[in-house]
Amino acid sequence: MTAPHRLVLDRLRDVVGGPARFRVIWLLSGVLGMAAADQTVAGAVAPDMKVALGVDNTGIGLLVTAASLMSGVTTLPFGLLADRVTRVRLLAGCVFAWSAALAIEGAATSYSMLLFGQLVLGAGVGAATPVVASLAGDLFPNADRGRALGFILTGEFAGAATGLVLAGEISALWSWRGSFWVVAAVGPPLAVVLLRLLPEPARGGGSVVHVGDALLGVGDGVAASPPEDADRDAAVVPGAARSGLAEAIEDAGIVPHEGLVLDSDPAGRSLAWAVRYVLSIRTNVVIILASALGYFYVAGMQTFAIVFVRGRFDVSQSLATLMLVGVGAAVIAGTLASGQVSDRLIGRGHVTSRPLVGGVSLLLAVAFLLPGFGLSSVVVAIPLLLLGAAALGAINPPLDAARLDIMHSRLWGRAESVRNFFQTLLKSGSPLAFGWLSTVLAPPGPADNLAQGGGAVGLTRAFLVLLSVLVVGGLVLLVARRTYPRDVATAMASEAATSR
Repeated sequence: MTAPHRLVLDRLRDVVGGPARFRVIWLLSGVLGMAAADQTVAGAVAPDMKVALGVDNTGIGLLVTAASLMSGVTTLPFGLLADRVTRVRLLAGCVFAWSAALAIEGAATSYSMLLFGQLVLGAGVGAATPVVASLAGDLFPNADRGRALGFILTGEFAGAATGLVLAGEISALWSWRGSFWVVAAVGPPLAVVLLRLLPEPARGGGSVVHVGDALLGVGDGVAASPPEDADRDAAVVPGAARSGLAEAIEDAGIVPHEGLVLDSDPAGRSLAWAVRYVLSIRTNVVIILASALGYFYVAGMQTFAIVFVRGRFDVSQSLATLMLVGVGAAVIAGTLASGQVSDRLIGRGHVTSRPLVGGVSLLLAVAFLLPGFGLSSVVVAIPLLLLGAAALGAINPPLDAARLDIMHSRLWGRAESVRNFFQTLLKSGSPLAFGWLSTVLAPPGPADNLAQGGGAVGLTRAFLVLLSVLVVGGLVLLVARRTYPRDVATAMASEAATSR
């Protein structure tokens, strides 16, 4: 009889497209998950750490903000490296580095040591997003890249939740130092496994892992041979499947922006040139704006979720935590569904499905969260909040895939780092904005549930008012449907011109 865990693994391999794809997805998902988990530790153990080292709330906030801002700054040079060096080695080295930073924080005897550790952590984590995006672009064909990115991105959400719970429990059972050390101990084995099991793929889609492949079979950046039945014309469009987006663009007769078509490999161009170029692509600017607005709102929700749930619905800490686990599961469900939906629509010839799915998801999130935040009955509000959370999770896979669609493959790392830089800057100010607005909008006089952060009424109003940023993001994505096809055609023409 087959062991239950073996049956589960076999089922997961079938769902994601075979053993080779399963390996790639769990490795890249694991890296994002660990990066997210490691960034939650300081917040999770803050109560005990404050007592041990005499740190106040401002100091705790500075630790989290410092790591976030450092990640935003270092993501730009890491994006440059992702387009030029062996990405798997770069990623593994950064995992080692940020794990060492956590170990330093666990041994910290002063606030300055904690701050130093957070800065190193943020610096290393800055590599995760651009490097993973670049690897995913080369390993998954355009036709089902959204679905694959959906699986990979679940690691980020699951990792953040796991890190928060694990660190908190270890701190309660052992010590806050033990939380840092246990989480840090996961890093080195993951880095070693990454080096051993993930060969460096060829640039431009030459190492695509097809559905059903048992082995990766590609290493040292050497391109794999295309399947015998592959359309010959697909060779001029690296990374794009003839049955998917590339075919739809060509069949529609969409012409590229001649002034933006690259005639030489951009890998050796400077970071400043790359930043200017990626920001000259209109769809990319819109996607950066919409994605940053989405993350801005999610960051504020995450910061005040427990405070809001306890104050709004008058529930215990344990019940509030359980409710948030359900919200996290809804986010993952939305993430898994949206990439697959956008891929299927592309397969049916709907060229603009990726910005469309992203924009509709943002607007649906507003439609569900607006009544969910306004209702005081937990029984009625929670289903709406779960649907809103699922819609927020659905934003990312189609937008991540769209960013790869509109960019030359040797610019994927830098393009993703530019997006991550602006997103991090906006996201870093989110908790402050939500907290300040909740205070401003609180009713005059004694606030209800004052202990829950200035009043549940003020926080509820802040959540409702700031839904406007999601409306803006959704509307600009719908407008991006006009520019997206031509920007995809430009990227295709650039790939063809530079592959000769």
